[in-house]
Amino acid sequence: MRRAAKRALYRLSQRGVAPAPTPTAPVVQRRAPRAVRAWLSGIDGSGSRAAWILFEGPYGNGALCSLILNDIVGIAEVAGGEITKRRLEAELASLRAAQKLPWVETEPARALGLVAEALELHRVRATTPPAAFARWQPFFTEVAAPEPLAGSVADPALLARSAELLGLPEMAGWFLDPEAVQSDALEVQETRESRLVVSDQIKAERQEAILARVIEREFTPEARRRWGRRLAEMAWIFGATDRLEQASIASAAAAAFVQQDAEPLRHPLARALAQRALELAGEVAAGRLSAADVSRKP
Repeated sequence: MRRAAKRALYRLSQRGVAPAPTPTAPVVQRRAPRAVRAWLSGIDGSGSRAAWILFEGPYGNGALCSLILNDIVGIAEVAGGEITKRRLEAELASLRAAQKLPWVETEPARALGLVAEALELHRVRATTPPAAFARWQPFFTEVAAPEPLAGSVADPALLARSAELLGLPEMAGWFLDPEAVQSDALEVQETRESRLVVSDQIKAERQEAILARVIEREFTPEARRRWGRRLAEMAWIFGATDRLEQASIASAAAAAFVQQDAEPLRHPLARALAQRALELAGEVAAGRLSAADVSRKP
């Protein structure tokens, strides 16, 4: 067969028809960098999470992009560089041992989409990512941000249990920023310590009115969208770590935040987030806690 093919090529060349020369293949095929593995942490009380994305380079070498993503400011921190497989496994083991939040491997597309979402935040806010992100920027040029969280009907029974989530270790830091409710906390303290002879019921009603004011002020539509998204992501984390009951509760809490007719005053978790912030702000005012230690600013 090979001899016949050579004779055919010879006849074509005699007639002045020369086949195009076969391009010489390089020893190593070059290809565009692509994301091959990714990991995400849970979300802390400031709306921040860690993301690691491993890219495979043009010659099969690995490069790890390590980011802190925040749902208010976008990309908060970035680091990384070339990494071997052995070094990557060592870093993962070290991180899992030290990480307080859950650390879950995910499909690369999910992590890429979250970075694209953070970049969209920068565009909307007219800010720029950290300078160190410049080397990674080309890897995300064609990545689309995920769709906004779609509204759904929250399961009432699961929603009623949503404040239970704050008892989980990874959500111990979830509360409104105490600085934002500092003056409200002082009012609560004054009500409790008032020398006026009033019934406990009146004091409780006054404290409830302060709590309601905080909830109405702090849970704006944009804030509700943000808290809903955080809870939806934590529902995914719980599901990925085989905690299906907590995943269902978090999903119900998320749905209740993003519904068109959402009522934060009737949302158990919204009330718990505000109540915890008031208590911590009171501790700061009394000098028993440092404001920096409980700040929820990214």
